[in-house]
Amino acid sequence: MNLRIKSLDEILATAEKKSLHRSLGGFQLTMLGVGAIIGTGIFVLTAEAAQKAGPGMMLSFILAGFVCAVTALCYAEMASMIPVSGSAYTYTYAVLGEVLAWVVGWALVLEYSIAGSTVAVGWSGYMVGLLKHVHELIPFIPNVVIPQAWAAGPFDGGIINVPALVISLLVTWLLVIGTKESALVNAVLVTIKVVALTAFIVLALPAMHMHNFEPFAPNGYIGKVGVGAAAASIFFAYVGFDAVSTAAEETKNPNRNIPIGLIGSLAICTVFYLLVAAGAIGSFGAQPVTGPGGVVLEPGSIGLAQACEGLHALACSHEPLAFVLREIHWPNVGNLIGLAAGLALPSVILMMIFGQTRIFFTMSRDGLLPPVFSKIHPKYNTPHVVTICTGLFVSAFAALFPVGKLADITNSGTLFAFLIVAVGVMILRVRDPARHRSFRAPAIWFMGPLAVLGCLFLFSQLSTYTEELFLGWALLGLVLYFLYGRRHSNVAKGI
Repeated sequence: MNLRIKSLDEILATAEKKSLHRSLGGFQLTMLGVGAIIGTGIFVLTAEAAQKAGPGMMLSFILAGFVCAVTALCYAEMASMIPVSGSAYTYTYAVLGEVLAWVVGWALVLEYSIAGSTVAVGWSGYMVGLLKHVHELIPFIPNVVIPQAWAAGPFDGGIINVPALVISLLVTWLLVIGTKESALVNAVLVTIKVVALTAFIVLALPAMHMHNFEPFAPNGYIGKVGVGAAAASIFFAYVGFDAVSTAAEETKNPNRNIPIGLIGSLAICTVFYLLVAAGAIGSFGAQPVTGPGGVVLEPGSIGLAQACEGLHALACSHEPLAFVLREIHWPNVGNLIGLAAGLALPSVILMMIFGQTRIFFTMSRDGLLPPVFSKIHPKYNTPHVVTICTGLFVSAFAALFPVGKLADITNSGTLFAFLIVAVGVMILRVRDPARHRSFRAPAIWFMGPLAVLGCLFLFSQLSTYTEELFLGWALLGLVLYFLYGRRHSNVAKGI
């Protein structure tokens, strides 16, 4: 069987011909990683985790972080060997061939595009909450209440999430006309997010009460609810560290700086997440909301939305960190955290849509997608066709789906891509042992299988609906590949 493998030397030669300017160092990459990671995951999915695991979400953060850590080591070795754009898609092309590379690239649509939708819904929750309390923050502006029907999708007790739709379309428009974040703007936004989380930690930890941690795991540990299921959901809180590897072509000394950026950003964010989770649980409580007979209600369901009407619970909040601070008598700081989320999260949406266009551009360059996806606007000099298509896709999902379901869909694609990278690193250790590796994942024959098993375990903890959706998405991708990509591939044409 012809796997159509594009060799490492060919990939590196192609990248060298069309290489980008190398200007990023280890510190800039770490900040890029922190900026990509810290977003809706920790600002919003704390409530999702509370509904699935209760206080046990502390273990969920550790479990998800551990799986990311062992996967990051595999990513670091792969990125140091193949410092080019395309991330997991490019790595798979080099190791496992064109078909799997296509499936990974197709799965990355779920990672980047649906992640953009997830962040948009998270932004919407904080903005709706901020507008309800804006008078407390700015006295000359009256409070604005957006009805639930227009602040949530049909799966979450509403009709359409208008704020999420608007911010997604706005970011798409900005990308089409060529607005890009400068390094300075990105640094400022990262600072805002870090300061907001630090303020939460400083105010919430002193208000901790140990009785709020009991019962610790009310829904158990394994299954579609419980600690494992919460870990599978909040895995999204760590998604973004692989964005560091997509900047490989723009990195000085990538063999040294890519591993620094990957592992450094992950370590910083893990510490923040554990402290934020401890503060939220200890100061207010995080027990799940149950229905009649003590049945655990599914996050993002109409049943939970109805049960939450008039109920003050962490699992019910669309802006959990701001909600907790208001409840422990720091309303103005809670409102400021809402403002920080409102200012900073749109940049994450921009990064996700921008990242998706890069993946599509790389696939189009390889002939697996039509040339129209790399078409450049005559006035703005941006890939407007792929940007508009991606933006409309992101906007539609943001308008209709709740944050928890979107995060799970994102995680399904991400876990698959991470699993393939871990397998690829082990294959290259056998197939190409002499290739220079400035960074070698320690104990690869332990870490590699651990990364694979970790990804498989978290995937198994996702909802059945999410698993079926991913399989359907993969099958659709394969149909498109055999209808177009297989015949038009540059490798097939000998280019």
